[in-house]
Amino acid sequence: RFTMIIIKFEENQSVAYDENKKIGECDFIEENNTWNIIHTEVDNTYQGQGIAKKLVECVIENAKKHKKSITADCSYAKRVLERPNLHLINKGCLIKT
Repeated sequence: RFTMIIIKFEENQSVAYDENKKIGECDFIEENNTWNIIHTEVDNTYQGQGIAKKLVECVIENAKKHKKSITADCSYAKRVLERPNLHLINKGCLIKT
């Protein structure tokens, strides 16, 4: 059975869905015009498919659209933010590390 995972940006988080089932989330808080990613989690049965990375990238893209800086206390999101090719995703968004 083929299913499409949908990533949606919601209030203070990006969420992954398999049909109507929530399978992952990336949560952030806003402090002084900066979005701080505090938690990223994907259901065990869906791990290893790149969903967590897509969740973090969704928050980054929306930070850019809303002209916010971005940082991460979440260790996984921090590693994503520190990747050298992130500038390809993140044009125009200031990253605070």
